[in-house]
Amino acid sequence: MFWGGGILIIRTYALYQEEKEYNVIKGIVPDFGYDVKLAIEVDGQKENSIPTRGLYKTEINCNNEATGKWDYNAWNLKLDNLKKDTKCNITFTSGLSEEEYQEYLEAGVNERRNTYRGKDITYLYDNQKLYDQIGNCTFDDIYVGDYFTTNKGQEVTWLIADLNNYLHSGDKDITSGNYPKQNGGGLMTCHATIIPATTLGTSKMNTTNSTGIVDDVTGEMIGYGKGAYVGSYMKNVTLPSVLENYIKPVFGDHVIKTRNLLADAMVNDRSNQHGVNTGASSSWNWYDSELDLMSEVNVFGTTVFSSSGYDIGIDNREYAIFSLKPEFINSYNGTCFWWWLKAVTSLTYFAYVSESGFAGGTIASGQLSIRPRFLIN
Repeated sequence: MFWGGGILIIRTYALYQEEKEYNVIKGIVPDFGYDVKLAIEVDGQKENSIPTRGLYKTEINCNNEATGKWDYNAWNLKLDNLKKDTKCNITFTSGLSEEEYQEYLEAGVNERRNTYRGKDITYLYDNQKLYDQIGNCTFDDIYVGDYFTTNKGQEVTWLIADLNNYLHSGDKDITSGNYPKQNGGGLMTCHATIIPATTLGTSKMNTTNSTGIVDDVTGEMIGYGKGAYVGSYMKNVTLPSVLENYIKPVFGDHVIKTRNLLADAMVNDRSNQHGVNTGASSSWNWYDSELDLMSEVNVFGTTVFSSSGYDIGIDNREYAIFSLKPEFINSYNGTCFWWWLKAVTSLTYFAYVSESGFAGGTIASGQLSIRPRFLIN
C-alpha cells in the first residue's frame, strides 16, 4: 500500500468474512488502526476478492464521505478522505471496450508523470518487475521521482525522470525486442527515461577548446569526422565508456536504442541565437543512440545558451522530474554538482548546469561531471 497526501492506495487483498455483505482488509493504516470493509460484486455475483485484470467497468460507492477511484494501471483501489469504519461497494461489470481500457491506462500514465512521489522502488528492480510494469505500459507502481539503488561495480541511485515522453519521436518509432505494444497499427515501446540522481564521474567535452572539427588555434583535427556534439570526445569516447561500465551492467538489453536527432556540424563565424558572431551548430542528422547528454530544454524547459535549434532536436521537452522537483537540476539530497549538457554555445564552449542552478557555458576541454539520460523498457 501507499499512503500520502490523503490518498490511500489499497495494494493488498487479504480478505476474510466478517459480515454477510462486507469483507475486511485489516491494518490498512496501522498507525490509525483503520479497517476498510469492501463489498465486491462481479457481473451481478458477490465475490470475496478483486477479479483479475480485465475489461471491466467499475462503480465505487463509500460511506463516511470517503471517495474511491479504480486505478486501472495498478489494478487496485484508491481511497480519498479515509475515515474510521469506512465501507465501500465496488461493482465490476464486463463490457469495457479495449479503447476505453487504453484511455484509462493513458490517463493513469499521465497522472504518474504529473505526480512526484519519491518512493524507493529498488525492490521492483531486484525482482525484475520494474521491466514488466514498464513493458506492459501500466507503470503499476512507478511514478516520476521514484528511485532505485544498484551496486554492480559502482553504487548508483537512479531516478525515474519521465514516462513515455519519447513516444512517436524520431524518424522511426521507438521499438525494442522487449514488450512491443500494438497501437493503431504501428509498434511502439513504452519506456521510462532514467537519469542518475547525482553524476557518473567527470570528463571533458573535447580534447581542445573547440566545438568544430579543426581547432582554430592549433589546427589540430578533432571531432571524429564530425563537429558539434556528434563529433565530440564526450559522445565518442566518454559516453561509450559510461554505457559499458555503469549502464549495461545494471540494465543490460533493457536499454533502448533510439533514433536521436543530433547536431553534427559547426560554422565558426555563424551568429548564435543571441546574435553574437562566435560560432554555432549548423546541421543535424538522425543517429542510433543508447546514451546521450541532456539538452537545455530537457533540464530548464527552454534554451539559454544553446547556439541554435540544431542543438535541441527531439530533446525539445522538459523532463517531468525537473518540472516537479527543480532542485534536482543541480542537487540531490543536499549535494550540489556541475554537469555537462550537449549543446554548443560558441566556437569554444559547450553548455553546462552549475552547482548554483544557473545555465552556463565553458571551454570544451574543461572537466565537468557527467549526468546522461537513457531509456529502458
